[in-house]
Amino acid sequence: TTLILFLILLIFVSVCGTAPLNGRIVGGEDAPPGYWPWQVSVQIFGEHFCGGSLINKEWVMSAAHCFSGPSGWTVSLGLQSLQGENPNKVSRNVVKIILHPNYDSVTNNNDIALLRLSSPVRFTDYIRPVCLAASGSVFNNGTDNWVTGWGAVKEGVALPFPQTLQEVEVPVVGNRQCNCLNGVGTVTDNMICAGVLAGGKDSCQGDSGGPMVSKQGCVWVQSGIVSFGSGCARPNLAGVYSRVSRYQSWIKSHIRSNRPGFVQFISSGLDSDSNYTCPGL
Repeated sequence: TTLILFLILLIFVSVCGTAPLNGRIVGGEDAPPGYWPWQVSVQIFGEHFCGGSLINKEWVMSAAHCFSGPSGWTVSLGLQSLQGENPNKVSRNVVKIILHPNYDSVTNNNDIALLRLSSPVRFTDYIRPVCLAASGSVFNNGTDNWVTGWGAVKEGVALPFPQTLQEVEVPVVGNRQCNCLNGVGTVTDNMICAGVLAGGKDSCQGDSGGPMVSKQGCVWVQSGIVSFGSGCARPNLAGVYSRVSRYQSWIKSHIRSNRPGFVQFISSGLDSDSNYTCPGL
């Protein structure tokens, strides 16, 4: 029995985080179809509201702050454009929303939610789960990430959302430096930051709940969930994301079968953020 369970887990991990077709966000560009097959659009009454990521056949992970509103949520997968023809599109109703019990809407601490779909989806080249960063994963300052979504492409201009899925490349900004830039005390150990400090590249309104992923070998691992920031793409600021690796036990407590694939991500070398000191403090 143990061997069978191990083989099932091995098979699932070999599926998660793979994007066979992958050889706007502010400052981003159109993502080719199928490049990010775990990306979903979380919709309310048919309109895009937040992002999310597919983590197994019937569960999506998103941000808790997206779900203070009414019922009527649906999820669209395999989506390239918010309008027009989407030959790979699959939609499901959301039948259950689980917010983290310690989510704080004031500080955005523990900004994570799990969505159960009305029925399982079939994996294709355009619909696949992402691997999740396991407990103890290390993302050093400067670690390369990609963030995807249909959110605003300019601060203060939330609508209309870009029709085509956007992608943007941003490096990790260490928590010590991020706390200094965003305001001391705003970034907890349950968060991870990323951004281009010169400005111009960032997630924005409408990207909330979407994935930030890093590549380890040939596997994409979700390190963060789009959570909050001070504006969008401003210089000397970094976007703040929920740190996925902090929630492995909580996710497993709610998904007891066909569990998501967790992968230990370890950055090489020393983390320059460990020696960062905040000017003026």
